[in-house]
Amino acid sequence: MESESESGAAADTPPLETLSFHGDEEIIEVVELDPGPPDPADDLAQEMEDVDFEEEEEEEEGNEEGWVLEPQEGVVGSMEGPDDSEVTFALHSASVFCVSLDPKTNTLAVTGGEDDKAFVWRLSDGELLFECAGHKDSVTCAGFSHDSTLVATGDMSGLLKVWQVDTKEEVWSFEAGDLEWMEWHPRAPVLLAGTADGNTWMWKVPNGDCKTFQGPNCPATCGRVLPDGKRAVVGYEDGTVRIWDLKQGGPIHVLKGTEGHQGPLTCVATNQDGSLILTGSVDCQAKLVSAATGKVVGVFRPETVASQPNVGEGEESESNSVESLGFCSVMPLAAVGYLDGTLAIYDLSTQTLRHQCQHQSGIVQLLWEAGTAVVYTCSLDGIVRLWDARTGRLLTDYRGHTAEILDFALSKDASLVVTTSGDHKAKVFCVQRPDR
Repeated sequence: MESESESGAAADTPPLETLSFHGDEEIIEVVELDPGPPDPADDLAQEMEDVDFEEEEEEEEGNEEGWVLEPQEGVVGSMEGPDDSEVTFALHSASVFCVSLDPKTNTLAVTGGEDDKAFVWRLSDGELLFECAGHKDSVTCAGFSHDSTLVATGDMSGLLKVWQVDTKEEVWSFEAGDLEWMEWHPRAPVLLAGTADGNTWMWKVPNGDCKTFQGPNCPATCGRVLPDGKRAVVGYEDGTVRIWDLKQGGPIHVLKGTEGHQGPLTCVATNQDGSLILTGSVDCQAKLVSAATGKVVGVFRPETVASQPNVGEGEESESNSVESLGFCSVMPLAAVGYLDGTLAIYDLSTQTLRHQCQHQSGIVQLLWEAGTAVVYTCSLDGIVRLWDARTGRLLTDYRGHTAEILDFALSKDASLVVTTSGDHKAKVFCVQRPDR
């Protein structure tokens, strides 16, 4: 969820201890949904040996078991209704926790699930290319390398495996501690992961050269490599945030105390030029941080989040948290998704709330469409929604799952959304928007 330099305007805004959104200039618009049916990474490369950063472009195509091309009638589940999907991948036998698309061609997906399995399959027809075999615990992380030549999978026990996509052969594996997150470097065959013992690991794949970045004695709950490829931001269970120098191995900045969060970190994001970082926590706050100085330059507080009518008194603040966040690439906007179902759109230039977009259940993840002000959300009600962040209005939604959506991915040209769910399925939705 990297976004564009226009949002860098906020970096000049003086640090704020508190932001008030009862302001006079901005109108908060709440959209109620109808509940009815309807490449400067050379230093790092040399440090971990010669790495080829070249990028190319091409495709893939094809058909096999484990897929359904047409919407299915009479699906049993608590969210029965229309199925807007084009393809359903049905080889998992339990909840599907994660999905990632190959960045080079956007023709392949990798999914991992509670059935201890991960599969690489084709988006056009759901054909299985190969199974990433050998996991003995739920596969919670999966992703392709920057050039789509490698695919990594990680399970909760900390077993990580990497396969060569073209040969379908396993080329590397490693057992770390209990896994919290995993991410490929944006320019190199380098894999990073955070574990429950507080360590962040970095390996060159497949030769296995390894570095560890020791955090506090608590889980490293989320992490993201900055766009320059030389730094990474990592959030921890104790509410602290560290920005690491990947080459030198030490922390550049540590945010703790009032600068950090008052609860475990849930998510981090950077804008496209890497000048700004957003951090989110179960303390229900999102903090805007200057990557250069490590200083908090804005705090988006939970008082702005509308309470849900169906949540019992006293529960709302305890059960609510920031679940996902990200920067728009074309306007100085940020989006924050909350467990109570609120999507908040903030103006980074003025650090004010622009819109609140209400969902009927918790938001699991959000993604900005590249080059537009459209933000996608997936939620516990099994629906994908597209929002115009300029107006706060719902553009369209996509249905088909019979349980909560647990993860989703968006193709580069925003023509496809791929979702995974507690209904044991992954689905491919064709995005059609009247406004483009």
